[in-house]
Amino acid sequence: MRYLTLALLLAMPLFASAKVTPVDHVVVYKSKKLMQLIRDGRVVKSYTVSFGDNPRGHKVREGDERTPEGRYTLDWKNPNSRFYRSIHVSYPNKQDRARAAKMGVSPGGDIMIHGIKPEWSYMERHLRRNNWTDGCIAVASNREMDEIWALVKTPIPIDIYP
Repeated sequence: MRYLTLALLLAMPLFASAKVTPVDHVVVYKSKKLMQLIRDGRVVKSYTVSFGDNPRGHKVREGDERTPEGRYTLDWKNPNSRFYRSIHVSYPNKQDRARAAKMGVSPGGDIMIHGIKPEWSYMERHLRRNNWTDGCIAVASNREMDEIWALVKTPIPIDIYP
């Protein structure tokens, strides 16, 4: 048994340096609290996600605590996010800005897929069950965010469904 453990430890750098094939599409189902990473039409990985405190409906204005719905792009990454790591959703688009302007409000922005503050790691179970963001898409563990970070290369399309 000791030799098997030693063999696994020696092999770990090989696994750590294995090339990761990026996904080509991200899909989010708000009603199911589900995010899927897709490559060539097949689901590669699924995650339970949380949204804003007011998750139903499309984001209309800043402060409504909703997550936008529709087709967007994950267009850049922030390795130094206050929520561990984050990947930006291209909200608001032209239609979102026009809708908000017609209503005389700001559409908001800074919608991200992100992990959790490292000091919140003891609350993962609670965070997974509840909607707690201001409209972002959050995974409840930074280990999951590390996987997403490795698999998602920007830019990449994201579809967010009700």
